[in-house]
Amino acid sequence: MSVTTAGTAAKPRPMTREEKKVIFASSLGTVFEWYDFYLYGSLAAIIGAQFFSAYPPATRDIFALLAFAAGFLVRPFGAIVFGRIGDLVGRKYTFLVTILIMGLSTFIVGILPNAASIGIAAPIILIALRLLQGLALGGEYGGAATYVAEHAPHGRRGFYTSWIQTTATLGLFLSLIIILFTRTLTGEEAFRDWGWRIPFLVSIVLLGVSVWIRLQLSESPTFKKMKEDGTTSKAPLTEAFGRWSNLKIVLLALFGLVAGQGVVWYTGQFYALFFLQSILKVDGYTSNLLIAWSLVFGTGFFVFFGWLSDKIGRKPIILAGCLIAAASYFPLFNMITSYANPALEKAIQNVRVVVVSDPANCGSLFNPVGTRIYSAPCDIARDFLAKSSVKYSTEPGPAGSPVQLKVNDAVVPYTADFSKTAVAALQAAGYPSAATNKDIVKMAHPFDIFQPRTAAVIGLLFILVLFVTMVYGPIAAALVELFPASIRYTSMSLPYHIGNGWFGGLLPATAFAMVAATGDIYYGLWYPIVIALMTFVIGLLFVPETKDRNIDHWH
Repeated sequence: MSVTTAGTAAKPRPMTREEKKVIFASSLGTVFEWYDFYLYGSLAAIIGAQFFSAYPPATRDIFALLAFAAGFLVRPFGAIVFGRIGDLVGRKYTFLVTILIMGLSTFIVGILPNAASIGIAAPIILIALRLLQGLALGGEYGGAATYVAEHAPHGRRGFYTSWIQTTATLGLFLSLIIILFTRTLTGEEAFRDWGWRIPFLVSIVLLGVSVWIRLQLSESPTFKKMKEDGTTSKAPLTEAFGRWSNLKIVLLALFGLVAGQGVVWYTGQFYALFFLQSILKVDGYTSNLLIAWSLVFGTGFFVFFGWLSDKIGRKPIILAGCLIAAASYFPLFNMITSYANPALEKAIQNVRVVVVSDPANCGSLFNPVGTRIYSAPCDIARDFLAKSSVKYSTEPGPAGSPVQLKVNDAVVPYTADFSKTAVAALQAAGYPSAATNKDIVKMAHPFDIFQPRTAAVIGLLFILVLFVTMVYGPIAAALVELFPASIRYTSMSLPYHIGNGWFGGLLPATAFAMVAATGDIYYGLWYPIVIALMTFVIGLLFVPETKDRNIDHWH
């Protein structure tokens, strides 16, 4: 294995027409793949009601979210399977297969009969389709990033691969817009009944466009040259992960670049959406529009930071994004609360809520997969408070004493109608009712963005998206440049999908579990902060700068 660096005097040549087509086709296809993937996440509650209707509502939502998580968990396995095929057979045909699997799986969800029609077969087939989606996505990104990077002229890889980096955000944006449009067209009741299928069925058109475009492309010049020279890998998995010299780089890429990038990305887009809806009780329509507008204003910065990484390097931008995000999450989310739900912020500051219980009767509320059902009064009370966005603490009571809730000076004993009496005490003390709270930010239509508080929330969300663009814009170029061409697809795909699929994908559930376990609506932010700081330190000390590597000559 040898590494060559190009001289700094070499000037980047302009992109040819064929290379521009490569960028467009790879990016467009990947937008559609992310669209397919995020549709499920956005409609998880409705899908739970359709396919897990044999269970109580709370359990339905849990199973629906677990099925969504399954797609994240299998992404690294897709990276291994399709990464190996990409290094053996070629980049083009591998990511043609991945988009076919992704698109067909999504379309079948749209025509799949629900549990009321075919019983237990419905959720089983649904989960199988989610697993296929996750596997396909695991192979798609590495192929698209490698393919584009191997076509890009030296000195412009950051700029051209950054277009791939816009695709996840654009796919999310596209899914939100089509869902909002369909909801408006059909009405909420019809949408819950059958209209939710329309965004899934639309994917067959997107699939057809993507496949047609990708069939026009030729194989990566780097892979063709390796084929001609006989230097392709015979055993990509063994070379990528069975040899310490390369495995060490895989681990450094994971912990020194991608883990931090993954948590910053998921905090800025998905946890922010979750925080608005589940904690601040902003309605789903408004929450989706707020996130959508922040993406509209922020997406161009993926390309800006990709371009900038060609000038000053990948590391400084990615690691600065991790550090700045970690340092600013607490004040930013506090400000989001202040503008989105000021009545809740005031209650958190002024109302003291304490659960008093015998410590022996209080268990852990850390429940990241959401499957636990609580039976102890102490745990039921705390779980109720966490889901009601109430900040609380726990104090030990005498051994064997019954559970009590203290709301300022009022004492609420734990009884059969605890939730009703607790709500009354909390509202009397100043906690707002989500149903009647007129202070929660609300948008009447998609362009209702000029109210001061609405604009302020969008601005704060835009800052979060800006951090996303810093860490994500240059990451494809950095990963491609870290590994030799013969095992590049395999090597870069695995750390990317562990970092994003596991560290990032499981962030919303884990962060809320931390909130529930502590009674602090901001405590979940420690998860991305600690991971981002870990990446900053490891990346700073051990990850090399790669922007000047000549990836075509590195086998």
